[in-house]
Amino acid sequence: MRIDAYEDPGTPDHRGGWRYLAWLVRRQWPRCLAGAVLASVWMVLLAATPYLMARAVDHGLAPGDLGALAGWTGAMVAVGGVNAWLGMLRHRTMTKVRLDANFRTVKVVVAHATRLGAALRGQVGAGEVVTIGVGDVQTISTSLTAVGPGVGAITAYAAVGGLMLSVSPRLALVVLLGVPLLGVLLGPLMGRLQGREAEYRERQSVLTARIGDLAGGLRVLNGLGGKGLVADAFRRDSGLLREQGYRVGAVTSWIQALGVGLPVLFLALVTWLGARLAAQGQISVGELVSVYGYVVALGWPVAFLIEMGHQLSRGVVAARRVVAFLRLEPEPDTGTRDAPAEPSVLYDPASGVRVLPGRLTALVTTRPSDATDILDRLARYTPSDATWGDIPLADIPLPQIRARILVADPEADLFAGTLSDVIGAQDIAPGGAGNCATSHGAPADAPQHTRADATANLTAALHAAAAEDIVRSLPDGLKTQLAAQAHDLSGGQRQRIRLARALLTAPEILLAAEPTSALDAHTEATVADRLRHARQGRTTVLAATSPLLLDRADVVHHLVDGKVAATGTHRELLDSEPGYRALVARDDEGAEEGEPAR
Repeated sequence: MRIDAYEDPGTPDHRGGWRYLAWLVRRQWPRCLAGAVLASVWMVLLAATPYLMARAVDHGLAPGDLGALAGWTGAMVAVGGVNAWLGMLRHRTMTKVRLDANFRTVKVVVAHATRLGAALRGQVGAGEVVTIGVGDVQTISTSLTAVGPGVGAITAYAAVGGLMLSVSPRLALVVLLGVPLLGVLLGPLMGRLQGREAEYRERQSVLTARIGDLAGGLRVLNGLGGKGLVADAFRRDSGLLREQGYRVGAVTSWIQALGVGLPVLFLALVTWLGARLAAQGQISVGELVSVYGYVVALGWPVAFLIEMGHQLSRGVVAARRVVAFLRLEPEPDTGTRDAPAEPSVLYDPASGVRVLPGRLTALVTTRPSDATDILDRLARYTPSDATWGDIPLADIPLPQIRARILVADPEADLFAGTLSDVIGAQDIAPGGAGNCATSHGAPADAPQHTRADATANLTAALHAAAAEDIVRSLPDGLKTQLAAQAHDLSGGQRQRIRLARALLTAPEILLAAEPTSALDAHTEATVADRLRHARQGRTTVLAATSPLLLDRADVVHHLVDGKVAATGTHRELLDSEPGYRALVARDDEGAEEGEPAR
């Protein structure tokens, strides 16, 4: 059975951790059944070796029959060879089970994260998502590999009990009572392991989120002199995580110690009882040998049963975290009214911001978060009373809003891939470094005008964002592979790439927060001129304090405490609003004195 990494994973059962693990088994039940059958036969044949050895002793060695001895010995060799082959098939099958569970869980998690969209960050931290993707998925898939051997262990245990019954009912009773006794002793430890593992995973997700925050804000922390303070906090939290890990390890070590030690005691007890029966003449020497072999063979089933309990205890903890993530729901979309057919006014009553269609509007405030909140309300990323035309945004179906209104986040994610993929122009690739006139990825029979239009749009977006030099500077132009978040580019280059990506979509309404904050004055002036030209006749809202951008705006709203204090052009506000003049002048001086960003 082949594993298709791209097939539909199905609808997961997110009613609980155990139900999710059962769903993973059901989705590949033929493979899990094959693994259970192979493991059962493999372990039963392990117990067949002592049986054949007993026959070789009683029927060949004791009476001196070399032919019988050779026959039984040959049978043991044959069984050993078959069992080696079955062991290989069992391992291969359970590896496929693990990979299927891994891919399936990854796909359902990624699909759900995509469905949540912008609501994801508001409901779960980045550390939680990373911990699920890196740790929990692996734990879940590994736990399923214990299912087949676990079923096989139960089958082999019953088979050995039956063989022991033919030798001595007393020994069979001891064997059959052994595993329930192990369950009684290990059960409380399994429950404790689940609790400790859940606490460890929770703390791990918090620390993972802190690592991401630390890496993203390292430059700012250096500038503020706060790196040492944050490093101390991280060191303290990582120490707590280490202590929690020790607690998990302590429980695990007890489980493993009992898993190794109890079967040894069990072996010693059964061997002692068997030796007494042999000394009393109740069983033969060959049967004594077989009893010892049966108990040794039981070591594998007992070990697998303990391992299954251990892995499933960890797997259900990880599954509960995945299930909790899958239960998250996006904000309900109750919109029933169509968006305005023609370009219309966007209005935010909470701030008083009115965005006229076809104009370049700027929002200026001392607190960037106030402007960001307004953009979120105008794009319906947060609940509000904002209207589009005379229709409340809350009454418009969300897909219509997303299709026509775009928020360009200055810290939007840049996924690893070629520059063409990052920008979103997958069908365009350069013939050389910086040449954007050659098609790539389109079918050979694709209409030439379609590829030419796509090339023209890409060229226009790169030009408007003043990003052509970035393409020219890269060794393979648009085909150049970039790391995750484009860390191989400078901050200013990343910002221009994000802006080019937003402009390439050509939205009816573009809302951008600080689109040029990482650029030097010369590049910023170029972007300001080109942006105004590129968005001519279309609605654009910029949250910015840069005089170079504000001077190109048609309308500027000066915000104080999140509300419009004054409205006019940049020059009108400079003349009439001292607070605005002071804010913009301060930003202008900072740009002149600061180190230019590329």
